[in-house]
Amino acid sequence: MKLEELESILELCAAKHIPMVVANPDFVTVEARALRVMPGTLAARYEKLGGEVKWMGKPDKVIYKSAMALAGVDPVDSIAVGDSLHHDIKGANAAVIQSVFITAGIHATELGLSSFGDVVDISSVQALASKYDAYPSYVLPAFTW
Repeated sequence: MKLEELESILELCAAKHIPMVVANPDFVTVEARALRVMPGTLAARYEKLGGEVKWMGKPDKVIYKSAMALAGVDPVDSIAVGDSLHHDIKGANAAVIQSVFITAGIHATELGLSSFGDVVDISSVQALASKYDAYPSYVLPAFTW
């Protein structure tokens, strides 16, 4: 179902004051070089309709703190790697750990990138980081295994 098709369901639930729990707050993801809407977009729309949303996951620092506790490592020995300034990098900032921003992900179009692995001008990254109030320690064009 598309977000537009869910609108009437969201309106009905918001009117009945049914809380929404969002376990994955990502707004979009990259799938086959295109962006696909994720649960965070649905939840943001629900909030605009007056619905209550309980957000779980990044950028909440609890996720990072829990992962470090499970791994038995200190923040100084940790680094977050992600393509979302709003979730991955902002969460790392909140957890006070270093981060690597991958430019080939969900922000590629905003950064003016047309091909996977293109290198972006650092001033473009800085401007986008400022827009999202999320500041990476390092920047890489891509992350591959």
